[in-house]
Amino acid sequence: MLTKKQNNILIFIRKRIRQGLPPTIREIASEFKFSSTGTVRDYLGALCRKGFILLSEKKSRAIELTEKAMLSIPILGQVPAGVPVLAVENVEDYFNVDKLFMQQDELFFLRVKGDSMVGAGIMPEDLVLVKKQPCAQDKDIVVCRIDGEVTVKILRNKGNYFYLEPANKNYSIIPLNGNSEIVGKVITAIRKYV
Repeated sequence: MLTKKQNNILIFIRKRIRQGLPPTIREIASEFKFSSTGTVRDYLGALCRKGFILLSEKKSRAIELTEKAMLSIPILGQVPAGVPVLAVENVEDYFNVDKLFMQQDELFFLRVKGDSMVGAGIMPEDLVLVKKQPCAQDKDIVVCRIDGEVTVKILRNKGNYFYLEPANKNYSIIPLNGNSEIVGKVITAIRKYV
C-alpha cells in the first residue's frame, strides 16, 4: 500500500519516464517543494521496498519502474450488480493493464457481485474499470451510490426523471433521489476464465 505522497511521487516518476527520462532526485525535490534531497531519498527507498521501483546508486537518473508500478490500477473492493449493498472502498489488490490506461490517474476497478447487468455483458465476478467522475449521460453504465449503498447499472433519463436500469429483466429499476451520487462511469469490464 502506498501513502498519498508516495503515490503522487510514483505518478510523477511514471510521467517523466513516459516523456523519455526518469527524473533526478533534485527534480523530484523541486516538483514536490522538498527542502532536502534526503526526503526524496526516503520516499524513493519506501517505493523501492514496496516493489514499485528499482534504484541504482551509481547514476543520476537511475530510477526504473517495476512491472507492478508501470501497469497497476487498484481494485477497490466489490460492487453489486443485483440489490445494492454497502460497498467499502478498500484496496484488495492491483490489476496490471496496458499502458494505455495509465494516461488517466482517476481509474479504479470494482469486482461485480450479482447478475443484474448480464444483458450488458457484465457478469458476476467481472472487474469493471471505472473512471471516477460525478456525472454521466443517458445510457452510460455507471457506479452509483444511493443512500450509502453502491451498485452498477445503466443511467437513464426520461424528461426530468432519472433512474438506474438493470440489464436483466428479473430486476426492477431504481429511482434516483436526493441521496444519490454518481461515483463514476464504467469504461470496460474484464472477465477472468478459469
